[in-house]
Amino acid sequence: MLVNEIINEGITTVFGKSGSKTVRKYRCTSGPRKGRIVAKAATCGAPKNVKASVTLKKTRRSKGKTLDIKRSRTKRTNPASQKLKRINVGRRRIKPHKRKGART
Repeated sequence: MLVNEIINEGITTVFGKSGSKTVRKYRCTSGPRKGRIVAKAATCGAPKNVKASVTLKKTRRSKGKTLDIKRSRTKRTNPASQKLKRINVGRRRIKPHKRKGART
């Protein structure tokens, strides 16, 4: 078994922003960073930086609502964010909803 195969177990590839460019990034599907998008696949299994996580939790407690409003405005209006949304939508697995009256 190769090292590359071990690292790729807990990730899926997505597109994200790095500066003004669209680049390939990785979404962690397991490990301490499950659900996060990171630049390097090896980051998903790396140990957490406790000091940084405590600082972020403190910041989110004090400025969380403001950051959420700004982020949602950016995602609605910024053309680059709209482009990323279109690119990544085909990569997600969308579960079919049970519709009333649908055949099974």
